[in-house]
Amino acid sequence: MRGYIRIVAAWALYLPSVFSGISYAQVPQVVLAGVAYSGDAQTIAARFPYSLRYEQTLKSAGESPYSKVRQALTLVPPTNLEVLTSQIDELKGRDQALVASLVVNSETVSVEQFGQLRKLLVMIRGQTLFFDFKSMTVVRSYPISFAYIDTLDRQPTEEEVLARVKQVYEGTASKPGLYARFAGTLAKATLPTNVPRYLQVSRVSLSPDVLNALPDYLKSSPTVAETWAADLVSEALSTRLGIPLVPYSKGYAIGNVMSMRVSDSTVFTLTLPKPDYEISVDFTGLKKIKYGEVNAGASFIYGAYATLKIEEPLSGTAYMNTSLKNGEVKVVPMTQTYVDDFPAFYDSLNGLFGKLAEAIGGKGNTWVKAAAAAPDIESQIIKTRELINLCQ
Repeated sequence: MRGYIRIVAAWALYLPSVFSGISYAQVPQVVLAGVAYSGDAQTIAARFPYSLRYEQTLKSAGESPYSKVRQALTLVPPTNLEVLTSQIDELKGRDQALVASLVVNSETVSVEQFGQLRKLLVMIRGQTLFFDFKSMTVVRSYPISFAYIDTLDRQPTEEEVLARVKQVYEGTASKPGLYARFAGTLAKATLPTNVPRYLQVSRVSLSPDVLNALPDYLKSSPTVAETWAADLVSEALSTRLGIPLVPYSKGYAIGNVMSMRVSDSTVFTLTLPKPDYEISVDFTGLKKIKYGEVNAGASFIYGAYATLKIEEPLSGTAYMNTSLKNGEVKVVPMTQTYVDDFPAFYDSLNGLFGKLAEAIGGKGNTWVKAAAAAPDIESQIIKTRELINLCQ
């Protein structure tokens, strides 16, 4: 009898470790690579001057972008992944080694003058990127961004601009910064257990009136404007539907290859997967209409118009093909002598794709029924929702 008890006791100790091991094995392990910059490594200093200066201030204080990312992850630990902080060099020779990085795609710092005022905009776009270290292939990507707008009565100093860049990365009291958004995406991210399906915003176009409404920093070249537009659509869909998208490649990739440099100066060249489904978006128009007026001020409707198509390029099967419109109301006080229309137009465009994503996600079709030109939009929504499920 004593022998029986000892055997049972031994199994009682052994079984939890067995099941614990099984559960542990089912959770994918991902090595954290910290922060990286996309594109040609030789041009990083020219393309990300303030981000690099911010990085230097961290190092002077005994910190780094990597330590900031780790701190953010402790506040929002991943639920579907185990994040390791091993050195990337330790991954050599493994059959599969997944790496996650916060990849910064673009840095925009713009100062516009309106009378005695200066409007300072700091916008940094990036992505939560997963790649296979062995094959150097992108596995998943979730776009993220943060924009900070401030108004000053003078030209901002370099130190004031740098302070805003810091807030973009680290956040404010009311808005999480890029580190927190990266951690939040990582917390919910999933990795495919079978052969994944890939979705990408592959083509965008902007009509002349849309281009004219953009601020100067976005009109420096057609590629900059198109990349901005593609990122806007990608982020709206990815954030609200929780799906990865292959990065829009026209801005920084040649031959379906993208380059990135990690903050420790290691350069990686990654292959982008060929999308199974492609999204084409035409930004067809913007319109401002006075909606009402009282003694205190006037209200305007800022309308945005676009045509969106989602299709399988090999078969030509279209899941969605419709024109869309969206309007957002902005109240302008009578005492305001200058009105910057771009933020309101941006809200209208962002709202258009955000509301479309919510409709695809099943959060009601009231808006899309009125906003879409296609008479069969409800069936298109159903087909697109089934496609999205394949990409998760």
